[in-house]
Amino acid sequence: MASVSIRSVKKNFGDVPILHGVDIEIKDGSFTVLVGPSGCGKSTLLRMIAGLEEVSSGEIHIGSNKVNDLPPKERDIAMVFQNYALYPHMTVGENMAFSLTLAKRPQDEIDKKVARAADILALGSLLDRFPRQLSGGQRQRVAMGRAIVRDPQVFLFDEPLSNLDAKLRVAMRSEIKELHQRLQTTSIYVTHDQIEAMTMGDQIVVMRDGRIEQTGSPLELYDFPANQFVAGFIGSPAMNFLPGKLRIEGGQHQVELNDGLKLNLPRPVNGQNGQPVVFGTRPEHLSLADSGGISAQVAVMEPTGMDTFVACRHEGVEFSAVFRERHEFQLGRTINLQPDMDRAHVFDAASGKRLVA
Repeated sequence: MASVSIRSVKKNFGDVPILHGVDIEIKDGSFTVLVGPSGCGKSTLLRMIAGLEEVSSGEIHIGSNKVNDLPPKERDIAMVFQNYALYPHMTVGENMAFSLTLAKRPQDEIDKKVARAADILALGSLLDRFPRQLSGGQRQRVAMGRAIVRDPQVFLFDEPLSNLDAKLRVAMRSEIKELHQRLQTTSIYVTHDQIEAMTMGDQIVVMRDGRIEQTGSPLELYDFPANQFVAGFIGSPAMNFLPGKLRIEGGQHQVELNDGLKLNLPRPVNGQNGQPVVFGTRPEHLSLADSGGISAQVAVMEPTGMDTFVACRHEGVEFSAVFRERHEFQLGRTINLQPDMDRAHVFDAASGKRLVA
């Protein structure tokens, strides 16, 4: 196992900059998730760690070794791809053993490592099958088994669950997390799915347009987003955003929404009176009120059994709420929603940065 250090890393494709000086410290034995929308540079960064893409500038260290100029086979990493990349003419056992066979390891060592990986991933009964005879989840486990037998310093996962159906994705998330807890190998995982990021990683790196927006634990990003982008990206359903102005009257800080409603903030924020701001509140932090609060017109209701999702509109802005209780609202009805102000956020409208005391 080893730590991974990414220092001022940039990547250009021709004259087009893709990564703009990325800095990440990944601790030995940690599970770090790179998350962000498509095209943000997360897969490119993972391929640079693997040695499949050249670094334009900056340094990548695995353990104490700078690996910029090392070929992939000398970096002591193992990568699990989105498309599994299994050899169709080889059995499960042969696929898992391939890298060791190529390295001309002794057959008894190969057999022992394949058997260990098969035991960890419950593949023992499938070793003689071919990839075409396996389900998507089984193929993904074989791909992980092929990585495990190499006993690498670092596991790299490039959106490994994107080809699976929703139910299987949930099951495989648990399997990968359990695998990491068992092996304690440093892991770097790329996904655009923030639910995967929240449930799997102990460190999340949120990326946008080749830059890092915020790094922290899942709950740090959920409770204390650095800016409006992170607040909107982390959490499902997404955070609500309403435009308004910051008001400071007699030491009391308030957000005045466009309809004139004033919401008292529980603590001062660093801003100027009259400054344009964006008020943020998560759907699960809203409660139904008889009067007062934010008025919203019901547009869609989605009961799931466990809770009720309500899509609304406030002053022409999309707005949503999630209730643990079951409700029946007539479409078009106006309801009053009271935000939990202790969990609300205020963002500068111009920069998007969260305003704090």
